[in-house]
Amino acid sequence: MKEQRNVLMNTSNNLLELEEPIYRLADVATPNVFRNLFPYDEVPKIAFNDRIVPHNMPKEIWITDTTFRDGQQSRAPYTTEQIVTIYDYLHKLGGPNGMIRQSEFFLYSKKDRDAVYKCMERGYQFPEITSWIRASKEDFKLVKDIGMKETGILVSCSDYHIFYKLKMTRKQAMEHYLSVVKDCLETGISPRCHLEDITRADIHGYVVPFCTELMRLMDEYKIPIKVRACDTMGYGVNFSGAVIPRSVQGIIYALLKHAGVSSHLLEWHGHNDFYKAVSNSTTAWIYGCSSVNTSLFGIGERTGNTPLEAMVFEYAQLKGTLNGMDTTIITDLAEYYEKVIGYKIPPRTPFVGENFNVTRAGIHADGLLKNEEIYNIFDTEKFLKRPVLCAVSNTSGLAGVAHWINTYYKLPEDRQVSKQSPLVIRLKDEVDAEYESGRVTVMTNDELDSMVKAACQDLNMVL
Repeated sequence: MKEQRNVLMNTSNNLLELEEPIYRLADVATPNVFRNLFPYDEVPKIAFNDRIVPHNMPKEIWITDTTFRDGQQSRAPYTTEQIVTIYDYLHKLGGPNGMIRQSEFFLYSKKDRDAVYKCMERGYQFPEITSWIRASKEDFKLVKDIGMKETGILVSCSDYHIFYKLKMTRKQAMEHYLSVVKDCLETGISPRCHLEDITRADIHGYVVPFCTELMRLMDEYKIPIKVRACDTMGYGVNFSGAVIPRSVQGIIYALLKHAGVSSHLLEWHGHNDFYKAVSNSTTAWIYGCSSVNTSLFGIGERTGNTPLEAMVFEYAQLKGTLNGMDTTIITDLAEYYEKVIGYKIPPRTPFVGENFNVTRAGIHADGLLKNEEIYNIFDTEKFLKRPVLCAVSNTSGLAGVAHWINTYYKLPEDRQVSKQSPLVIRLKDEVDAEYESGRVTVMTNDELDSMVKAACQDLNMVL
């Protein structure tokens, strides 16, 4: 007989609702790999059932960082000095309200542990230093030895991982994971459970029952247990009415309503395999997840993680405030990566790429010359110390040349040159001659600077 559920009043919307059902572990004999959605020899499918999830953004949302964990899985490891410097920058970027709440570290090598100790010596409240371990008792010993207050634990949740990688049943995997969680709790360490591959997992047959057990343990031990929903392969979608396990809002709803995980304990960790890392992370916020896990410049496994700098500006757009974050540090970090670490940021990367606010079209340059708001996303000089620029080429026109001179030399408004200036006309003629002789590349700033200085001397002008 089907279980009768009580009718209860929802005090947040003052509507009567059916009591949430209890989902129990479905310990299946064969793995459910959702072959209808993920036919490996075809492109994955996005299916819909038009079940709508209500918006439910928490009052307080924040960012966490995995630059030193997931971010180091796809590049040469950082030196200890580089880690400490980046950690200092993250502290400044997050501001006095700790908008970058945590940063997670590996503990496996001596270098990793040295970096942890040196960052701890900084004494910052934020970002809080946390670790990441596999669900093994040997890894847990590392956490205890260092004295961490919280650690992430890998608890892969899809049948792809449980059956094919771990060679376990769902029941065996759950019992194993819970034993390591209990070890954490017994020593007073707060576990953060990383539900790897949640967008290919059986949400109600495994994920919800497992998280329900985690919440029961939290009540028993009176120690917070966080849940990180990991879109490991980037399969998540934010489309209204899409089916789970691909629906981001569906996953968040299930964890909140069916498993009883509170928003402040819930975190989203996205990957960018299908170009959806940022939109999925923002969706997680909007539908009830307080925390979004990110990596600087999106550096991470395969196509990368959700870029930290992107979520800074997503937060500002959603909340109407930066809440103390210093966005100019984003530019400092980008320069540090390029000049010290030697990492080349792709030039068209939003907010940090060399060309993110540079225009090449002459008609755009003409608009910028009249009012930069026409072709600039916001005051990039104020928020990122990056004034809008025009690159000079054969398509820039007089407006592009004038704009380049005004911005490159930071001329005050009463000294700025116009399209009719003899200097601008001469410089455009010289640029045009370069391209008529076969040039195909954009003029460099150094080249243009030399040409301007020579022209000013000939024209008896001073900028």
